[in-house]
Amino acid sequence: MKRWVRRILLGALVVVGVGAVVYVRVLRPTPVVGHEVVASDLVVEVMGTGTVEARTSTVVSSKIQGRLLELDVDQGDHVTAGQTIATLDDRDFVRQVEIAQANARAAEAGLERLRADKTRALAVVRQAERLDKRSRESFAKGAATETEIDKSQEQAAIAQAELARAEAAIAEGEMLLIAAQKTLEFQQARLEDTVIVAPFDGLIVRRDRDPGDIVVPGSSIFLLIGLDEIWVSAWVDETAMGSLASDQPARVVLRSAPSDPLPGHVARLGREVDPETREFVVDVAIERLAEHWAIGQRAEAYIETARHVDVVAVPLAFVGVVEGARGVFVDRGGRAAWVECRFGARGREEIEVVEGVAAGDTVVRLAAPGGGSGLRDGRRIVVR
Repeated sequence: MKRWVRRILLGALVVVGVGAVVYVRVLRPTPVVGHEVVASDLVVEVMGTGTVEARTSTVVSSKIQGRLLELDVDQGDHVTAGQTIATLDDRDFVRQVEIAQANARAAEAGLERLRADKTRALAVVRQAERLDKRSRESFAKGAATETEIDKSQEQAAIAQAELARAEAAIAEGEMLLIAAQKTLEFQQARLEDTVIVAPFDGLIVRRDRDPGDIVVPGSSIFLLIGLDEIWVSAWVDETAMGSLASDQPARVVLRSAPSDPLPGHVARLGREVDPETREFVVDVAIERLAEHWAIGQRAEAYIETARHVDVVAVPLAFVGVVEGARGVFVDRGGRAAWVECRFGARGREEIEVVEGVAAGDTVVRLAAPGGGSGLRDGRRIVVR
């Protein structure tokens, strides 16, 4: 009797277990996520990853060696062209200018003296010429000897030589004055170089020196960028090269603000492909800067290469493969129906359906991918 009861109980347990398995695998509706298919615009984009850069940037440095006396700006400050941003200790340069000024004044005075010497030499020449003329006239009348004529001619020649010497000295003095003036201009320029100004309007993004530091020509004091054009230098796969062109609209997504895409456009295309990654650079200009951004930060650029108007499209997450064919599951009266599709253009998150589903259909996928055995044609479903 007890054995018979145990057999009944064991059979009942088997029946219950089989029933539970059948219910779970066949009868219980599978939770799915649904998406109603509608006709809309499909944007085809090419994505590239890069860094935020400035089209115009420069390292602000000193033209001369010296000690930094004062820094008038700091990183994060906006500056205008010609604005003083740093100064060097100018005491030695002021003294050099004073010495050059004194040399220039001395050269001017020396030149004036040489011009006075020329005036004197010119007067001596005229006097010698008059004496020589009178001697010749006297000789013609027999009142002068040949010795006197020779002496007067010699005096005239000496006077001419002194005049030529005075003119040569003036030419030399003029050259010395020019050299002194150029030296003065050079020293004045060096003095002016102790005041370092911004070469253009922009933003100081980095400060590399402090007051008291010794700077040399070419050493960085500030990094200055222009804000007229900030872009993302994005690396894009070479296969997209044929679909890209200047001025195409784009979206820029900063890693620091993924939910706030920034409008942009293609500024220029690179003409060199990296031999290892097979990618090339596309510079995407940002038309509106975010509140917080930084040069060098990572960003993604999504470039619009085509726009298909009023097409049927489904999210890529709903597309699957069954027996080697691509398609989607559609809700048919509470059951999943597999529909093989022919797809067209692919966007960033959606793909065009050329044939297979129509606007108004509801495509479905598992609510919890990876949990359970997956969808099958004819499976009961419940849309959540």
